Amino acid sequence: MKGVTIWFTGFSGSGKTTIANSIKQKLAEESITVIVLDGDVVRQSLSRDLGYSKEERDRHITRVADVCKLITEQGGIVIACVISPTRKIREYARKATGNFIEVNVKCPLSVCEQRDPKDHYKRVRASQNTEDFVGITIPYEEPENPEVVVDTDKSTIEECTEKIITYLKNYLYEERHG
Repeated sequence: MKGVTIWFTGFSGSGKTTIANSIKQKLAEESITVIVLDGDVVRQSLSRDLGYSKEERDRHITRVADVCKLITEQGGIVIACVISPTRKIREYARKATGNFIEVNVKCPLSVCEQRDPKDHYKRVRASQNTEDFVGITIPYEEPENPEVVVDTDKSTIEECTEKIITYLKNYLYEERHG
């Protein structure tokens, strides 16, 4: 069986990693293993040599997509939690991984700034962080045709989790039974 990459895209603080970990936990209860690749965590190892310029961001996302491809080809389920602000870079990930589910984790920037779990927005607004930042100095291109959309400012983590798991199970069933 071929695996699948679930690609979460959205602003920092939109809930990508929180939902991914919730999915991982729920599916573990059914003995289904899911690997979560959080963009910030991957940056600390696989991409620690990269900064935040557009070219470096794209290289980082390309690396995440390439790891997803390896896991997917081995039959694994992987969730990539990366802002991936451009349609072009998300299209690269889709083509690279093969079996691909794009999830638009929607949340207004103002809500993401209020949540700010890693203090990114606070540092950017205080000018302590001069790096370009998606949503503030770098535009975010909304996905045009994602397979799943979750509105994290209107839905609970549990509702978002269930919506994605339902889609995933239907997707995997179709893959197996054509």
